Amino acid sequence: MYLIERYILKEICRLTLVLVCFLVFMFACFSAQRYLTDAANGTLALEVVFNVVCYKVLIALEMLLPVGLYVASAVALGQLYTDSEITAMLASGISPARLYKAVVVVAIPLGIVVTLISLYGRPWAYSQIYQLELQSQSALDISHLQANKFNTNSNGRMVLAREINADTHHIGDAMIYLSSAHNTQIYRARSVDVIDPSSTSPAVTLHNGTSYLLDHSGDNDRKTFYRKLHVDLKPVIPDTIVRRKSASLAQLSRSSAPADIAELQWRESRGVSTILMVLLAIPLSRTKPRQGRFATLLPLTILFAAIFYGSNICRTLIANGSLPAIPGMWLVPFIMFIGLFALVASELSLLKKRFR
Repeated sequence: MYLIERYILKEICRLTLVLVCFLVFMFACFSAQRYLTDAANGTLALEVVFNVVCYKVLIALEMLLPVGLYVASAVALGQLYTDSEITAMLASGISPARLYKAVVVVAIPLGIVVTLISLYGRPWAYSQIYQLELQSQSALDISHLQANKFNTNSNGRMVLAREINADTHHIGDAMIYLSSAHNTQIYRARSVDVIDPSSTSPAVTLHNGTSYLLDHSGDNDRKTFYRKLHVDLKPVIPDTIVRRKSASLAQLSRSSAPADIAELQWRESRGVSTILMVLLAIPLSRTKPRQGRFATLLPLTILFAAIFYGSNICRTLIANGSLPAIPGMWLVPFIMFIGLFALVASELSLLKKRFR
């Protein structure tokens, strides 16, 4: 590799590493704050939080790596333009294609990494997160329940207890609230024994209390007094969006549902979009001498927002059946390629006029 390519590549890689580390740290802090709140509310076990945050970071790398390289390329090249170094390179007869060559050397490997994360790492991480959340929320592990607080989960279950003994799996003076599409059940008990704390079939035995059944569709409400009552609690069932994000590549490939096609094309197009987005940063990073290397951040930000929201809109339109599967998600990379071609052609035309 030539000296100029190595010089440019060194600056870009250094800035990329700094930016990605900073973005990962900020994202991890944000995710930890969110899940620690769930742990404090009794909806998620504390020991699950660290694992979930790690999986979330892996998922976020699909976006953080392209953003880091995109911004680093723009800032590094902007500094070279500001210091008139690129002007000197071009004046000495160096082809502008060498700028693209230096960026492509790092953009293509990163695009391959993003593709692998999107195709395999992202669904695997989602499946692990959902499994941990389902186990934590479905299981009646009273070790993370808190006394005198509304301990809820995403399946409409709430447990309120005055006394909680994790050693004996015993709950004193408790109320259990269960909600479904057809009815609402409320159990008031003097004491509760946790018979099965597993996530697949959680069950409890209630002693000396009252049960209420509220029928949502009619007037079949019931009030029952009991001395001993066995209750099977429903496990949390993930929704279709959850299952789609954690679906494997083979499962999505066999499906003909528009939403599954949108998810599959989203994963397949991430690497190509990464490479094109980084290459678009090269012509947009051009600045005038002494203008400042951050002068182009506004158009670069607008471009990134257009790509990001455009991709999300395309995925939604495909899932709704409003946009056909062909071109589907590949419409955004195609538009990016046309824009890149136009910018490169305009840049070469300006250089020819300048050095004619």
